[in-house]
Amino acid sequence: MEALQSLMNTEIYNGKTLSDLITLEFLAELMGNVLAAVVILVAGFIVASWVKRRIVRLGDSHASLDTTLFHFLGTVARYVVLAFAVLFVLNTFGVQTTSIIAAIGAAGLAIGLAMQGALSNVAAGVMIILFRPFKLGDFIDVNGEMGTVKDITLNNTVIASLSNLKVIIPNSEVWGNTITNYSEYDTRRAEWTFGVGYGANLATAEQVIRDTIMSDSRSHAEPEPFIQVNTLNSSSVDFLVRVWVDAAEYFQYQADMKRKVKEALDEAGVDIPFPTRTVIHENATTDGDAAEQTAKGEADAAA
Repeated sequence: MEALQSLMNTEIYNGKTLSDLITLEFLAELMGNVLAAVVILVAGFIVASWVKRRIVRLGDSHASLDTTLFHFLGTVARYVVLAFAVLFVLNTFGVQTTSIIAAIGAAGLAIGLAMQGALSNVAAGVMIILFRPFKLGDFIDVNGEMGTVKDITLNNTVIASLSNLKVIIPNSEVWGNTITNYSEYDTRRAEWTFGVGYGANLATAEQVIRDTIMSDSRSHAEPEPFIQVNTLNSSSVDFLVRVWVDAAEYFQYQADMKRKVKEALDEAGVDIPFPTRTVIHENATTDGDAAEQTAKGEADAAA
């Protein structure tokens, strides 16, 4: 009996003993708290989903806004709402949330120290999403990889290479390296060097190059193209040519112009030199005299 009495007087929950817990009043209070907790959680999930949808929809409704950024913000907002809902539930049961928050903070610090590599990718992913050095669909060159951006997550960036291979780059290597975004601006300036012979008429060569390039509909007349003699090489006079073109047509345009200009210069009779080398053997005369003397000696011996 004494053991039973001691058990009944043991403090179980929130300063209440076991004998207090089995009363109808306390059970009714507990059921009320459980019901309130369920309502808070359900309401929290509904509100969190609604907030995320609103933020994502805002990003999708305006073409000037980055959808990746708003998807990220929507996810963060959802977890913030759910965190507050959990805190309200704990308060409903009389739990002191301040101590729990402190414990979570200490645990988060320990986990962060143990997962520095993974968290560095997450931190870099947040920076990429917030500062937007590139977005989905951009053609970029980063960390030695060139391709079209297909996905941006908190951990990595996914691009499709020129060979249509899926390349996954950790965000820490993306943010920590030089990023070249070929899609940021609408136009690019193509550049070539065309060499002609020293005997060629430079005015004629320049006019052929200009007419050939500017006759292509992809070439921009404004800003004005740059076509001038730039270098006097050992076997050629080099023209430096710079012309503006739409960024989306840059690569094919640059390749096409090389062939067109070469064919146009050939048709106009403008000499396009190639490197030549003259080799002089210093011992050629000596070897020839020696051979002649040997032949003469053999003839005398035969006589």
